[in-house]
Amino acid sequence: MISIVLPAKNEAAALAGLIPRLRAAQPGAEIIVIDDGSTDDTPRLCAGTGVTCIRQPYSMGNGAAIKRGARAARGDVLVFMDADGQHDPADIERLLKRLDEGYDMVVGARDWSGQAGVGRGVANTLYNGLASWMTGFTVRDLTSGYRAVRADKFREFIHLLPNGFSYPTTITMAFFRSAYAVAYEPLAVHQRIGKSHIRPLRDGVRFLLIIFKIATLYSPLKLFVPASLLFFALGLGNYIHTFVTAHRLTNMSVLLFSASVIVFLIGLISEQITALMYKAKD
Repeated sequence: MISIVLPAKNEAAALAGLIPRLRAAQPGAEIIVIDDGSTDDTPRLCAGTGVTCIRQPYSMGNGAAIKRGARAARGDVLVFMDADGQHDPADIERLLKRLDEGYDMVVGARDWSGQAGVGRGVANTLYNGLASWMTGFTVRDLTSGYRAVRADKFREFIHLLPNGFSYPTTITMAFFRSAYAVAYEPLAVHQRIGKSHIRPLRDGVRFLLIIFKIATLYSPLKLFVPASLLFFALGLGNYIHTFVTAHRLTNMSVLLFSASVIVFLIGLISEQITALMYKAKD
């Protein structure tokens, strides 16, 4: 059985057309709409279409809606997609076919034309590049919300998922870390219906923090060792300069050498914490 989970916040206009298309594309699927504190007609619309609607009394975030939907779903395969009309229900079959090839998660990957603006496109390219370097695998779309995944494996990591917008990042890195097979299926996306809930200034800072979260979630030493080496190189360079010019070791060199050691030790501790987080999954 397939369960389709749709996190929705004030998406009644898009859901009015999306739900019938989902019914037509996957007539046997369970459809669950997580109403994330909507103030529009989302609850009434869901009641009229017969889908399962789980209402959150106030907005808890996209990730929180995903977690509630995953817990409530009865299917052994979960399909997550946005409720704003960007994703084509007909593409679900393509994701499921790739899943049947032996993968544990299949992600609908957008190309550059599918990005919501140049800024988002540049940011996502940066995320993809960093994630690819961290994992050693080509990550084609780290932040895509359109994916099919085996329910039992997804639920292993529910406790790691944030309540905000970065759940796709976390679940993707968790799957790679636990040696679950991940595939990317190129898909086209459409113009969203309604207004985006992402605020460039507030969420820009939040998405910047995702970069550091990716590193610390997957392999902290890949982040901390280069930083440690940078401090060491700066300290050594400063020491050589001051030794040649003043024949002494300055406090700045000692500070930089100390920072190098501290950063490296923090990396070791972070690596051990990460290993403990995944101990039951490896």
